[in-house]
Amino acid sequence: MNTDVKINKKKLLVFIVAYNAENTIANVLTRIPNNLSKDYEISILIIDDASNDKTFDISKNFKEKKLSTFPITTLKNPINQGYGGNQKIGFFYAIKNNFDIVALIHGDGQYAPECLNDLLLPINQGLADVVFGSRMMTRFGALKGKMPLYKFIGNRILTIFQNFMLNSSLSEFHSGYRVYTVKSLKVIPFDLNSNDFHFDTEIIIQLMFAKKRIIELPIPTYYGSEISRVNGLKYAYNVILSTLRACVQKFAILYDPKFDIQMDGEENYSSKVGFSSSHSETINRIESNKNILDIGGASGMISDALKKKNCSITGLDKHNPRKNTYNEFIKFDLNSGPIPIKLNPFDYILLLDVIEHLLSPEKFISDLRKYGKIKYKTKILVSVPNTAFLPLRLSLFFGIFNYGKKGILDKTHTRLFTLSSIINLLNQNGFEIKNIKGIPVPFGLIFGTNSFISKIFTYFNSIAIRVWKRLFSYQFFLEIRQQPTLEQLLDEASNNSK
Repeated sequence: MNTDVKINKKKLLVFIVAYNAENTIANVLTRIPNNLSKDYEISILIIDDASNDKTFDISKNFKEKKLSTFPITTLKNPINQGYGGNQKIGFFYAIKNNFDIVALIHGDGQYAPECLNDLLLPINQGLADVVFGSRMMTRFGALKGKMPLYKFIGNRILTIFQNFMLNSSLSEFHSGYRVYTVKSLKVIPFDLNSNDFHFDTEIIIQLMFAKKRIIELPIPTYYGSEISRVNGLKYAYNVILSTLRACVQKFAILYDPKFDIQMDGEENYSSKVGFSSSHSETINRIESNKNILDIGGASGMISDALKKKNCSITGLDKHNPRKNTYNEFIKFDLNSGPIPIKLNPFDYILLLDVIEHLLSPEKFISDLRKYGKIKYKTKILVSVPNTAFLPLRLSLFFGIFNYGKKGILDKTHTRLFTLSSIINLLNQNGFEIKNIKGIPVPFGLIFGTNSFISKIFTYFNSIAIRVWKRLFSYQFFLEIRQQPTLEQLLDEASNNSK
């Protein structure tokens, strides 16, 4: 029976980051609760970040004299890696050695090891992926624990700002007392994070983007004689900058790979039906009982809404759609040549976010008119991203041009369009522009479909589009018709002469 209990224990790494902590490291080690061994198979890792004092020697002596009931590994970086860089090494150690949980505490004694049992409990019970110890959950507890007033105020201001920007509700972003499941660390690129103190902010954002379950628990605050090595103004600047970069990435304007968190089963494209977008515009324009060809839309984002209008939908794409997306589906690579079916039976042809992905948009559009046999009455709905969108113009002015996984500079886009260039492409290949509408930024994807912030931003973006469509439109939505080909005109003349 005892053997079974040992097998079921989770492997816990208590990871202590240390720098010039000769006066406190031994005390921190002795305060790690011995009763943790009841529920966990424990190892302690101390990484001394190239200290100038005897931190490493004291830690090594503690290990050699077996002053702890737990096995200890002591490492010393030959070159200082920084607070964040030191954490990266420890987390990699935990992954490489197949630990289940890693608990981060500091060698300066600022965070109480006695709280480990409480912080580990939600993870052990399967209720959380990450647990943060928060000094702000107890009213004025941080000040009673002698946190300097300027740090308290700065902590609160930064946390309020970050919660607003990230649509979160943490009581504190800036505690260094944390417990992670190793599984959660494996799915985020923490190795790309800063080596500085704002590593802590970046890893929280990554965990949020990865949709990990985060729980906060109150911990006591202790500020003693330890030396603070954080430059407050530099830290605040870096925290704000990292938060803004992460949020701007959600706008798909800038790209930073550290915040590119791809979840299993997550589609690269999302439905934009519930707010002002090319999807909702398409649904609003199409009448009931129409015959529709959806080209390049295997994700079927709007098919359900169109089916409610009793429309018949044929899909055409190289990717298989999900089940019951279309009434009929034709698998075909749009880059391989002319579309293999006649298009005259359709009332609407959809080219939503398609043209910019093609290897040769010119050839595709030309072939569409030449071989498609499209009726003049057939309405073709086209949407393309606007490369001349104001934020991109400003980015280019400052020399910034970053592709990302979504948005105007999607990494899969082979061509970039302004309003003039898409109009020229269509006109030069025999298509008539019936109307053009500017589409605002998809704030519904960023802040939530029913979010007040989303609705306000969309409202003002829409007003700006009316003032200057080419500058403030995130996308352009065009309704076009094919001008008759010479073959069609000849056939009509022949039929009319009988």
